[in-house]
Amino acid sequence: MATTQAIDATIFASSHPDIAKRTSVSGVLISSVMLLVGILAFGFTFELEDKSSTISMALMVLGTGLFLMGIFRLFWKSKEVVYLPTGSVTKEHCIFFDLKHMDSLTNLVNSGSFSAGTAIKSALSGNIRMDVILSEDKKFAAVQLFQFVPYNYQPITSVQYFTNDGASAVVAFLSRCKQNTI
Repeated sequence: MATTQAIDATIFASSHPDIAKRTSVSGVLISSVMLLVGILAFGFTFELEDKSSTISMALMVLGTGLFLMGIFRLFWKSKEVVYLPTGSVTKEHCIFFDLKHMDSLTNLVNSGSFSAGTAIKSALSGNIRMDVILSEDKKFAAVQLFQFVPYNYQPITSVQYFTNDGASAVVAFLSRCKQNTI
């Protein structure tokens, strides 16, 4: 059985030369519109004659809510991680497995042979967690396995990067794992 190793970088903290974080133009525009509408709605409450009316209070709450959501989106949701060679945005996923699959999953990740016809089933929760970063065009994948050791997930593999056919094999493997659970 594989043992837990001390690994410095996790998948979401490691860097890759073909991956970059950039500002999402659409995210900034949406956040800016929310900020502007929030400020206008809040400011409009001072133009009303009856400042204690239900409409005035509703505009004040709406304006404050939109302003706060706009600030949140601007600072925390306006960045996206992109696979540079294709310009495709990446998404993060966590897939859980039963502990009995640890050795075979470790071998799959370390060897990179996801194309093999394995019958491993994912679960809603489990002692093994596979963190995956996938590009939308399925040309890039980063994979790392973790094992639940009381109160924490500890890495059992280093981060493995796959491009082109290797990334497509990871996507096919993940879709088979999810189909097997239904």
